[in-house]
Amino acid sequence: MNNMSKIIKWGILGCGRIAYKFAEGLKVLPDALLEGVASKTEGKAESFGKMFGVKNTYNNYEDLVNNHAVDVIYIATTHNFHYKNALLCLNHGKPVLCEKPITLNAKQAEELINTARNNNVFLMEAMWTRFLPCIVKLNEFLDRGILGEIQHVTANFGIKHELDPKARPFNPELGGGALLDLGVYPISFARMIYKKSPSKIKSSACIGKTNVDEKSCYLFEYENGQTAMLSSSYRLIMTHDAFIFGTKGYMEIPDFFHPTKMILILEGKPKKTIRIPFKSTGYNYEAMEVMQCLNTGKLESKIMPLGETLEIMKTMDMLRSQWHLKYPGE
Repeated sequence: MNNMSKIIKWGILGCGRIAYKFAEGLKVLPDALLEGVASKTEGKAESFGKMFGVKNTYNNYEDLVNNHAVDVIYIATTHNFHYKNALLCLNHGKPVLCEKPITLNAKQAEELINTARNNNVFLMEAMWTRFLPCIVKLNEFLDRGILGEIQHVTANFGIKHELDPKARPFNPELGGGALLDLGVYPISFARMIYKKSPSKIKSSACIGKTNVDEKSCYLFEYENGQTAMLSSSYRLIMTHDAFIFGTKGYMEIPDFFHPTKMILILEGKPKKTIRIPFKSTGYNYEAMEVMQCLNTGKLESKIMPLGETLEIMKTMDMLRSQWHLKYPGE
């Protein structure tokens, strides 16, 4: 193979808000091409296609999946449809980047992972935060032991929404609730820092009128006394800052789900701010990872491995079982 990277042709399944950000991100990648988009909402794929100059627009998912020119599909539908949509792609041999959380529960996630492995098809959860330059640098620092031994992590994620029972945040039919949509960020962040799942979970949730979690807090304990204090909410405006506390100092990561800087406070040393901006919408970095994996024949990403995606789903299942929160059909 010569030095030129192969052009990877993308399909986008579902044309909601996040799909626009992803398509915008693809524009800055010279070896990415948006080949086709599909939406079941009449006219949505056409207008999306016009905006991004996409020649193939479909009002059903089957036609997108059956387009032989499409190399990989990004799934941007609501949580409740991820399992079904990803299964459709994987069973047609199409590599998948699936928006987070990968499914509603661990059972569905496990089935997707098994299907991907049995069919030898690439699958990755779209936890875009992991691939941003600032987080990549953070992991380098932590691997070097700059903070000493990590003892405690805190992270909150809250976005205030007015209560609308039909809207995705509050609708159980659409996998609503703050945990799956927002809580997945602090949970995945803690998993990335500690590289393991908690051995004990204590939590508290406010279940609202529509029977989904509107606000919750969770304390994770790990084998050797390490802890994480995390929370998510759809009813509060919260700071999105994460803190990592170690035996030599601590790190503050403002806007930890898409950070552009880190503040390092080491014992007896002046405070240091490290700025690392990202290009475009930031969704380009996870797309780059997928394309690298496809170009080198990898079936999963080292940075966001499937085993870890499954562990995170199990943690969220555990939290929901503590709250007696079930989705329709579970």
